[in-house]
Amino acid sequence: MGIVADIAEDWHAALAALSWQVEAGVDEVILDAPVNRYALAAEASRPVKAQAVGVAPPPVASDPVAIARAMAAEAQSLAALRAALAAFDHCELKKGARNLVFADGSPAARVLVLGEAPGAEEDREGRPFVGRAGQLLDRMFAAIGLSRTGEDPATALYITNVLPWRPPGNRDPEPAEIAMLRPFVERHIALVDPAVIVVMGNTPLDALTGQRGILRARGTWMQALDRPVLPMTHPAYLLRNPAAKREAWADLLALQARLNR
Repeated sequence: MGIVADIAEDWHAALAALSWQVEAGVDEVILDAPVNRYALAAEASRPVKAQAVGVAPPPVASDPVAIARAMAAEAQSLAALRAALAAFDHCELKKGARNLVFADGSPAARVLVLGEAPGAEEDREGRPFVGRAGQLLDRMFAAIGLSRTGEDPATALYITNVLPWRPPGNRDPEPAEIAMLRPFVERHIALVDPAVIVVMGNTPLDALTGQRGILRARGTWMQALDRPVLPMTHPAYLLRNPAAKREAWADLLALQARLNR
């Protein structure tokens, strides 16, 4: 009983001492050694390592280019590639577009025309090159006997774009957008397997060759994806600069000569 009485007396004495300290305004305990509060604050702000508490680290953000490359590689047909593009949710342009603009013309065509991106009319109809620029494109290629409605591969055209969704306000595609959609473009070309690719504008020139400067490059045959590539100015540029149509006609004649070899 003596031990119990001593414990009870010590407890009451400690409680009385604590009450006195609270009434006296004591709000913290003084330790045997000083405490660096700044160091404690810095330590508390550091993220806790997941491995230290046995929790898996958060997943690394997915790489949209790698995802696009994997999805494109799995497509064994144009229909499958279109479905893969429709399922690709890593491009913000998709959220603001009405339609996926995939392609137009004959997949058996010897000539594939690669444009930049849909405009407002293309977005509404879901087909590439249907506005004023598209009408000019049709007249240009008709002058050398080629048409998107042609059934004979020798006289047919196949038309697609680097971007399948319209950029807001018809702005230029951004480098990140071109990069993430390039695997689909490359797979698209592989599935169609054209004899010649015509790139119209800076965006497709960049997507296939890594170069820009369409006014310097136009009319000069290049090589990309193991195929001959002819850069040309975009029909929209020709509408703004009619004097450039003479150079475009020279490019069309160069294309015709290449096809007639």
